[in-house]
Amino acid sequence: MSHYVICEGKELYFSLPDGWTVLSAQDKPPVPGVPDPLKDIRRALDNPIGSPKIEEIARPGMEVVLLFDDLQRPTPAYLAMPEVLNRLNKAGIPDERVSAICALGTHPIPSTGQMENKIGKEVSSRLKGRVFAHDPHSSENVVIGKTHRGTLVELNARVAFADLIIGVGECMPHPVAGYGGGCKIIMPGVCSYSSVADHHFTWLRHKYCCVNKLDGNPWYEEIVDVGRLARLTFKLDLVINEKKEIIKAFAGDPVAEHREASGFAESLYFVPLPRIADVTITSAFPLEIGVQATKALTMAVFCTRSGGTIIWVAPQKEAGPILPLIKEMASAESASDFHRRLIKGDIPDHLRSFGISYIMQVVYFKELAEKFDIIHVSEGLTPEHVKMMKFTYG
Repeated sequence: MSHYVICEGKELYFSLPDGWTVLSAQDKPPVPGVPDPLKDIRRALDNPIGSPKIEEIARPGMEVVLLFDDLQRPTPAYLAMPEVLNRLNKAGIPDERVSAICALGTHPIPSTGQMENKIGKEVSSRLKGRVFAHDPHSSENVVIGKTHRGTLVELNARVAFADLIIGVGECMPHPVAGYGGGCKIIMPGVCSYSSVADHHFTWLRHKYCCVNKLDGNPWYEEIVDVGRLARLTFKLDLVINEKKEIIKAFAGDPVAEHREASGFAESLYFVPLPRIADVTITSAFPLEIGVQATKALTMAVFCTRSGGTIIWVAPQKEAGPILPLIKEMASAESASDFHRRLIKGDIPDHLRSFGISYIMQVVYFKELAEKFDIIHVSEGLTPEHVKMMKFTYG
């Protein structure tokens, strides 16, 4: 019997050896976007979950910060943000009292042009001079307290001193946070580098910090704690398909709406397995560029027994962004040794310019090489590159 994975948008067929038992080859059918995405955004904003409407929360005289996620997320902020601004206007808050901040966490800071493409010309015009990119290294970031587990929370100053904070983002399965969206727009979105490092490096290897788990997941619970400390009041999260179309919008209290969005996402993506597999074959599509391609490999861990094999199909035709990760993989340090370095703040010089989520991948990849036999099917990487990762070239 022939099977396939999706690679560069096309079906890549392969055969399995005789005697192999396939536990699951379920291909979740594509989910179409809504016919009128703006109408669905308005529906969500008109019927918020666990919260009054924006028009009822906002008060004249308030200074409002509107957060939007960065270029590594497919959120069509240009569709959603004008609607949020219009509702603030109805509540008596003019555009002049609203600032927008790109909640990039520790990712690269986008240019003004890139942010304009994200939020659209209308918002760029209405908020002219008041659209900013968060700087995690800024000396103006403000310490506002600690979570109940002890994470020091240091925030973008505009967020720390705002009267009302509203976020716009998307919700999808996340390898450690359970699901993206919700309070992640705050942590790591607008937190300082040191705060993000404290949170991420502390919890990155906890067994319950995993996909499809919110309750009992300390990574997620700390994010909620930070969001509440920061006073994130209202969130709009969009569930989006691989074509970057909106499937459904959720809005309201950042925790309550995110739980419903996460449950909806689970209904779309969850595939039950009768048991853990000896061999898992996974494809990076549609996140095939740079470190984003590693998400498929990380997810395959949850399906594969320790000591088993993972066949990872990722073309890596734009290999440049992943080469620093490969360089560090070639070192003799174990995953635990490298993790201890990160906890101490001892980050290798050639990785310092990268975001914390990128640096974390070194720990994950070293752990993968220690626990599994990884076969990397790739065109963009050379056999030597794959060998440096302590994987097998396929």
